[in-house]
Formats: sequence, C-alpha cells, structure tokens
Amino acid sequence: MNAEVSFFGLYAPGLLVCAPLAYILASLLRLALSALGVYRFLWHRGLFNAAVFVCFLGALLHVLSRTAL
Repeated sequence: MNAEVSFFGLYAPGLLVCAPLAYILASLLRLALSALGVYRFLWHRGLFNAAVFVCFLGALLHVLSRTAL
C-alpha cells in the first residue's frame, strides 16, 4: 500500500515527503564523514553518497509506511 501524508487536506505521496529528509540526513552524514577523513578509504565517493541517500530514503519510506501520519 502506498503511504500518503495529508497536509491540511492535501495528500502528498510519501516519496515527496521523505526525499528532502533523506537528502538532509545524507548531507549531514557526508559532512561528518568528510571531517573525519573517511572518504580517503572509499573507492568512489559519488557512488557511496548515492547509496547512502537511497538507504536513508528506503528507511524513511519504511518507517512512514509503518506509521499512520
């Protein structure tokens, strides 16, 4: 079942709500990993960042689909 979020009677798909949140979380993690110097151990920084974004997005969508907003 698709998760939808209601904002004052306007329904928005869960992906539209979760994508900006996932981007913010991924950006914060990217800043932390950059400050710690973890990126020098990774093969491809862009692929890692994309994978982290997808993981955060999947986790947020999973949580949103389990809870009723």
